[in-house]
Amino acid sequence: MPASVLRPVLGALGLTQIRYVDAVRRGRASGLVAEVYRQVERDFGVLAPPVALHAPAPEVLAAAWVLLRETLIVTGAAPREAKEAVATAVSLGNACPYCATIHNNSLGLLASAGVDGSARPDPARAGGAAELEGIVGWAMPADGKTPLDRPPFPAAQTPELAGVAVLLHYLNRVVNVFLRDVPLPPGVPEVALPVVLRVLGWAMMGASRRPHGPGLSLDLLPAAPLPADLSWAAGHPTIAEAFGRACAVIDEAGRRSVPEAVRDLVLINLVGWHGGPRGISRAWVEELVEGLPESQRPVARLALLIAFASYQVDPAVVRDCRLAGADDRTLVEISSWSAMAAARWLGGQLTGQC
Repeated sequence: MPASVLRPVLGALGLTQIRYVDAVRRGRASGLVAEVYRQVERDFGVLAPPVALHAPAPEVLAAAWVLLRETLIVTGAAPREAKEAVATAVSLGNACPYCATIHNNSLGLLASAGVDGSARPDPARAGGAAELEGIVGWAMPADGKTPLDRPPFPAAQTPELAGVAVLLHYLNRVVNVFLRDVPLPPGVPEVALPVVLRVLGWAMMGASRRPHGPGLSLDLLPAAPLPADLSWAAGHPTIAEAFGRACAVIDEAGRRSVPEAVRDLVLINLVGWHGGPRGISRAWVEELVEGLPESQRPVARLALLIAFASYQVDPAVVRDCRLAGADDRTLVEISSWSAMAAARWLGGQLTGQC
């Protein structure tokens, strides 16, 4: 099937995986959403559901795409295999099976062996496999893990690999809420997953072989300075621009949709956190929100769960936000702000900045 036919088919099937908000169909997209969709299909190979789920909030959609393109897709100092290894490791550590499956599939196609050993390593690439193992150990979230004195890759690769890590800490959290555990449309049995992954891999790897100039997505967002906590990106002008612009948009979304008291609660509880689970149940959430006004508690529950345990978000949590007045855009903006707050904090720990 020609790529021109396959891309819209895969994109349409991918949109059926989105839950809790109405997906913006490809044919109904306009303005900023339509332009982001066009760039995603061109540069990523398929309209990726982890990006498309943001479409009810167009500026946040653009922010997610700018970060994905400029860190993972654009060719730079770090090879794509290393980036996919980071993406897979972070996703496994965050208990995000959707992202782990997609990125481990890509890694397997690129490096002959996925992080979970799903493909047999090529002996001729033994050195590369050892390097990837070191990168996985660096990126894998672990409660109480001491940052390495020296990352297992050249310093010039830090903005790209740390950028991918922060991106996946962000995407894992929103994906755990708005997508299913596996990249399959509803009703499709999991026995079909290998076939779907083969087709997706073909589309994504085909796109990855084409040249992708840096910075071509930046004009989707207004210029903004790089936040101080993301100074690890300063050595790479394009990635610094991407994070500055994307974080400014997401921060504005948070101010619009997340009450100040809830934002403060999330940020205070991030301090000193090393990425580990807060508890098997959600009792810890109830303890944290009991000091808030009743009207703010539904949003606070969602925001806290996304930051610290996104896999614990269930339909009841989303329903309570709806009853409190949240529409699709508000749900996406709450989720985006909270996910990015956690991602930035964990990125700082990974790079030894907090």
